[in-house]
Amino acid sequence: MRASPPRLLAAAVGLLGCASGAAAQPVPAEGLPVEKISLQNGMRVLVLPRQGAPTVSLVVQYGVGSVNERLGTTGIAHLLEHLLFKGTTTVGTRDLVAERELLARADAAHDTLLALRGIHDSTGMARLQARVRILEDSARAYVVSNEFDRILSTNGARGLNAITTVEATTYFVELPSNRTELWFVLEADRMRNPVFREFYTERDVVMEERRMRVETSPGGLLYESHLATAYRMHPYGVPVVGWMSDLENLSREQVEAYYRRYYGPNNAVVAIVGDVDASRIRGWVRRYLEPLARGDPPPPVLAVEPQQRGERRVEVEFDAEPALRVGWHVPDLFHEDAPALAMLSSILTGGRASRLHRRLVVEERLATSVTSSMGPGDLFPQLFQIDAVPRAPHTTAEVEAALYQELETLAEEPPTEEELQRVRNQLEAGNVRRLQSNLGLAFQLAGSESLFGDWRQTFRLSRRVQGVRPGDVHRVVRRYFLPSNRTVATLVKASPLPSRPELAR
Repeated sequence: MRASPPRLLAAAVGLLGCASGAAAQPVPAEGLPVEKISLQNGMRVLVLPRQGAPTVSLVVQYGVGSVNERLGTTGIAHLLEHLLFKGTTTVGTRDLVAERELLARADAAHDTLLALRGIHDSTGMARLQARVRILEDSARAYVVSNEFDRILSTNGARGLNAITTVEATTYFVELPSNRTELWFVLEADRMRNPVFREFYTERDVVMEERRMRVETSPGGLLYESHLATAYRMHPYGVPVVGWMSDLENLSREQVEAYYRRYYGPNNAVVAIVGDVDASRIRGWVRRYLEPLARGDPPPPVLAVEPQQRGERRVEVEFDAEPALRVGWHVPDLFHEDAPALAMLSSILTGGRASRLHRRLVVEERLATSVTSSMGPGDLFPQLFQIDAVPRAPHTTAEVEAALYQELETLAEEPPTEEELQRVRNQLEAGNVRRLQSNLGLAFQLAGSESLFGDWRQTFRLSRRVQGVRPGDVHRVVRRYFLPSNRTVATLVKASPLPSRPELAR
């Protein structure tokens, strides 16, 4: 991610973590005057004019994420997210012909480097690595660095960024309304004519991001290890950033071919929310976006996670304070039990009055924090996850025991109607806040249309919480929160090595 705000997408697209229950009265959000434009190339464009400040929020979401990758090429979607800010055949270059000649020579050296890795020729590899760097540095003489960003920024852009998740890649920006056509010009050019310049440098940036956010981060390492232990078959267990060995081997040709094949307009949704004229938007959509050529559907996810038949535990050694993650396999977002599971998450950790926060953080002071969520995606069976950080001198074992006690209480006796009403009130307040943000609405519209084929769906999911009853929560706790269905990951400090006399004994 380019310093992306992951909470923004989770809040805007993923009411999903707060979805619940049976039917209720429609809420006004489902009646928003959203115009859907379906293009012949398969792209869908959602337009929501809103009076107010003369600004517009623009979101493009591709239905391609890390679940669509294959082992050996993991991290390719996230790397593409970075590369699509590098410009096009006309943006970001002083001499495209000269630049491309040097890029081709760098790619040839990299191909030879990959061949030498197979025969473990370290001397030749070092020489070729240096050659790749020199050729890319030479090509940089023809690059206008960050020109795509600069053009938008000098025209008043705010928040230009992108994010990759397990199931989507999303680009977004806010602009003055009178610069909307400029966005169409630049985005259509970026979709049609990207140049993945500075490829090896940017690949190194992504590899460093992996080191910083996972390999040298106790929380990142615990998260990755937990998912990899819980998911042995399904790609939900593979990190979005990719495995390091895969990143080291990705080539420009490979990444560009993946883009050309799967990032076509038929896999893209555009959401435009703000002070715009819908008729002018329609004209720009037809002029700039409809001529784009279709691509292939993203690779299907065929893997199915086998039923877990016994508790799994993993310890992650790191020089950091202890931490705990516990997860249980639960169904996907559209299963009949998903609403009650989302309600359960809020009952356990949704605010200061929630059960686990009140007990662990406030009353018994066993933990400094406790949160819960469902993920890592929405389209396939999920993991109900609880994260907690013990408060010294308490241990992860004490916190874990307390978690299970609270779940056992809910398995024996349903939550109160007052607890459920508190959650309903929180969701209603969240619905109001979402409607106040143009960018939040654009995220939600694009995400819902891209993932579920209907921009109204996340609004429907949000209001279904009104139908959850205490018995529904009681039922799902008894059904899914079994010892044989859980995966536990703990962060522990590495044990010091024994002295030599002890080794001898």
